Amino acid sequence: MNSEQLKQLEKNLWSAADNLRANSDLKSTEYATPVLGLIFLKFADNKYSQVEAQIIEEHAKLKGSRREKPLSDVAIEKCGFYLPEHSRYDYLLNLPEEKDIAKAIKKAMEGIEEFKESLDGVLPKDEYFALTRTDRTLPAQLLKTFSDIPRDATGDILGKIYEFFLGKFALAEGQGGGVFYTPTSVVRLMVEVIEPYKGTVYDPACGSAGMFVQSQQFIEDHKEELELLGEEHDENKLFVYGQEKTLDTVKLAKMNIAVNGLRGEIQQANSYKENPFDSYQKFDYVLANPPFNVDDVPVADVEDDIRFNEYGIPKNKTKAKKKDEGKETIPNGNYLWINLFVTSLKEKGRAALVMANSASDARHSEADIRKTLIKNNLIYGMLTLPSNMFYTVTLPATLWFFDKDKQDDNILFIDARNVFTQIDRAHREFSPEQINNLAIISKLHKGKRREFVHLIDSYFEKGMELLVENKKQVEPVSEQLLEVLDDEQGKLAVGDLVKQWKELTQLQSKFETYQATVQGKFSDKKQVEAINTVQHVLLESFEPFFDALHYGLKQIDRVVRKQEKTKAEAAKSAGKRPTTDRQTKQLKIALAQLHKEVKSAELFFKHINWLQERFPKAEYEDVIGLCKLASPKDLEEQDFSLNAGRYVGVVIEDDGKTEEEFLNELSEMNDKLLELNEHANNLAKIIDKNIQAIVG
Repeated sequence: MNSEQLKQLEKNLWSAADNLRANSDLKSTEYATPVLGLIFLKFADNKYSQVEAQIIEEHAKLKGSRREKPLSDVAIEKCGFYLPEHSRYDYLLNLPEEKDIAKAIKKAMEGIEEFKESLDGVLPKDEYFALTRTDRTLPAQLLKTFSDIPRDATGDILGKIYEFFLGKFALAEGQGGGVFYTPTSVVRLMVEVIEPYKGTVYDPACGSAGMFVQSQQFIEDHKEELELLGEEHDENKLFVYGQEKTLDTVKLAKMNIAVNGLRGEIQQANSYKENPFDSYQKFDYVLANPPFNVDDVPVADVEDDIRFNEYGIPKNKTKAKKKDEGKETIPNGNYLWINLFVTSLKEKGRAALVMANSASDARHSEADIRKTLIKNNLIYGMLTLPSNMFYTVTLPATLWFFDKDKQDDNILFIDARNVFTQIDRAHREFSPEQINNLAIISKLHKGKRREFVHLIDSYFEKGMELLVENKKQVEPVSEQLLEVLDDEQGKLAVGDLVKQWKELTQLQSKFETYQATVQGKFSDKKQVEAINTVQHVLLESFEPFFDALHYGLKQIDRVVRKQEKTKAEAAKSAGKRPTTDRQTKQLKIALAQLHKEVKSAELFFKHINWLQERFPKAEYEDVIGLCKLASPKDLEEQDFSLNAGRYVGVVIEDDGKTEEEFLNELSEMNDKLLELNEHANNLAKIIDKNIQAIVG
């Protein structure tokens, strides 16, 4: 299953499940846990089915011998858990309608917990009875919905579906209900920078365990790259430890790590008061998105705890009055969390955390703590996030990175406020490529130049695959355009476009030559310069190709607008309402498809250009408006502020358009505005006429 198929499956599943909820009186908070429980059940059944034959064979082999074991013990050894018959997904799916499905699901969950100690009391059970409050068939309908997940879907796919649903529920529940969720793309960027290949990962505010899932996914995604670069790597060497104060969220986290096959432990605990893992200097990595700006933590709870006081305790500006002595609270908990993350790291540990922007410039006692952290050379880097990245908070945020094994005393600042993908009117995310592009800045700073040229190489490969695929779509769409265009100039423009796509054969040949040139060289650090040079040359070959495609499409755009305008004027002269005819609509749809094909094909080459333009030598350098390596002197001059904007600066980028191109585009936009205004006026007249007819 490729990424597009997975996205479609996620959308289909969410649409089906949310439609069921919409037809009931259930709130998202009531609905989320039982739905996620069924996704877990489907995963468990899939995983069990894949090894069931081995379990049965091993059980039969041992039967009657001194090593004989119950079937459940064999299953746990092979699979990690045992599913009794009444806990199987198909058993529940095929129960008769008259059966109490909610009761059967509860019994199924109890059957799993009986043989899996870490899940005891975790899986949803009584929650399924709430689903039947207005519709007794709802549990059965949900079972049917999630049966669409393919039987051969791996834990990775199930984990992604689980995370997708967590995000959707967070979005649906808003500020109150979604506090446990951090967008996957933000987590992924944090993980890409600190690179947790093996060891222990700690999250003292773990929510639904998304940080752990992405840590494991990072290892999976980079195995092939490490092999190509000739670096050793261990598999299954990651152990996760998380704590969360809310019991319901702890249950979600335990289900999440079980769905993804992670090893470790989640405990319910208040991190200010409890320390279940004895975290001081204990972990290789710390990852977290703690609650921002907490102001009700009693000073007495933390002032004698080395986890929070090693670099200073946040204090109120004024001394407490005599009557309030012993009752003081921390004015802002942000630096308590920052202390906790740093003190939880081993000697060479690394950490990444999400923090409110205000912490970067906080004054008074917090400024003293920040200065101490900087003087102790603990802060590796700061990355300012774009706004609207989080579903449940609107505060702008910054990623803080710590490294106890830094190789210099500088701090890397990255301003990513202008790097994002808009997913709807109010929310943004990072695309996978944007995550890679931002993370590679840190890797270049660490001297990992081979990773840079390998990333460029992967973009070339993916871009070529898309171009070849899109070329197949161009000819049928072009034929459709020729059928409905009645302008000779337009037909010539379409012919030129088809001819231009045929140039792809030459580009394929150049790409194959490039591949032969760089094959086997990525593992050799001495070859970076040579690989970088041929990559620059290769990109230059593609630029005229895309320029010609865009020019050709613009020509066809003009012809289509002209044809539409001519027909509208003819209709108006004949006293008819000027509407877009069916033929022209087909024409515009076909043209939009061509634009889409070119845009998708060009995307990876734009990413290559973005990287090569900023880091032409395949090595780190300061880029105005993007990144800056600030020295201790730079920091002192800025009063030890950690606000990336103070160091990175601002660049006004040229859009690359000539005056003629700008005026043409402005004229085209004005034509479109006039067309829309005319359409709006016609609609207003129709509405007015209909209302007059209704009211008499």
